[in-house]
Amino acid sequence: MAATVSDTLLDWYDKHARELPWRARPGVPPTDPYRVWLSEVMLQQTTVAAVKPYFAAFTMRWPDVAALAAAPEEEVMAAWAGLGYYSRARNLVKAAREVAALGRFPDTEAGLRALPGLGDYTAAAVAAIAFGRRAVVVDANVERVVARLFAIDTPLPAARKAIRERTDAVTPDSRAGDFAQAMMDLGATICTPREPRCLLCPLSETCEGRRTGEPTRFPVKPARKAKPQRRGTAFWIEREGSVWLVRREGEGMLAGMRALPDDGWTARADGTDAAPLEGPWTDIGAVRHGFTHADLELAVRRIETASTPPGEGEWWPIESLDGAGLPTLFAKAARLVLA
Repeated sequence: MAATVSDTLLDWYDKHARELPWRARPGVPPTDPYRVWLSEVMLQQTTVAAVKPYFAAFTMRWPDVAALAAAPEEEVMAAWAGLGYYSRARNLVKAAREVAALGRFPDTEAGLRALPGLGDYTAAAVAAIAFGRRAVVVDANVERVVARLFAIDTPLPAARKAIRERTDAVTPDSRAGDFAQAMMDLGATICTPREPRCLLCPLSETCEGRRTGEPTRFPVKPARKAKPQRRGTAFWIEREGSVWLVRREGEGMLAGMRALPDDGWTARADGTDAAPLEGPWTDIGAVRHGFTHADLELAVRRIETASTPPGEGEWWPIESLDGAGLPTLFAKAARLVLA
């Protein structure tokens, strides 16, 4: 079955591969591992549609790994704003600097895995797609395809060992990068989560999940745990057409990003509602935002002042606030104030 799956899928990919700005044509090895690596980091937990404009902007501004390595981290973080999971951006800069110091990208899974921010999946994907190494590449799309193909009914995450073993069994020795991308494309366009297009699937004749009559039952998902609900407050401090922005500290959520001052909320605890200045604050409303480990309701309060708040920060012209690189949460708060 392994040869049948890989040969059939590669034939399908040769005809139906998606055209993506970071991807070489089927059968043509990529010449720039930088573009493969950058796209894979951006695509972690993010859709292709969301990534395309960011990829275009990054590669125009930093066309190679040396240019990215020389960029100030705060500029990269600002350019990343809106993509979410901001630790990826910090690791992107760290990894670029390590690659620049080495003089080239590592071309093996082990070497790539040693770079900041590259886990098993990303290292395998870059090794296979950029360097033609045989690697077992399992993202969410591949996980779904393989779970259905073999009707793996063990619930996730326990099923991942079996899914990886099955993926390994069908991964060919040659064209492993094309095979990985073919599996991704199949999951993204045919073997979709809710309404798989089984009649168009090149693997339908061998798919055990389809034979059950309930392909959408696979992969079997665990019961979803309710995320904690957190509350916090953001403070819009305005003076003469500018707003006070701070740089978030530490290694936690949104660390290193420009933001409105807030009351210290975290994914583990509500904020204190303590304002950075005394005065006649106006309640503007609230915005909601979902993080991986918690959902947040962020109240927004506004004040006009002639004073400079305590601590480090900067006055940013409101008319050019789009250039501040605010993360999505604080961009929502700003839009609420300015509406």
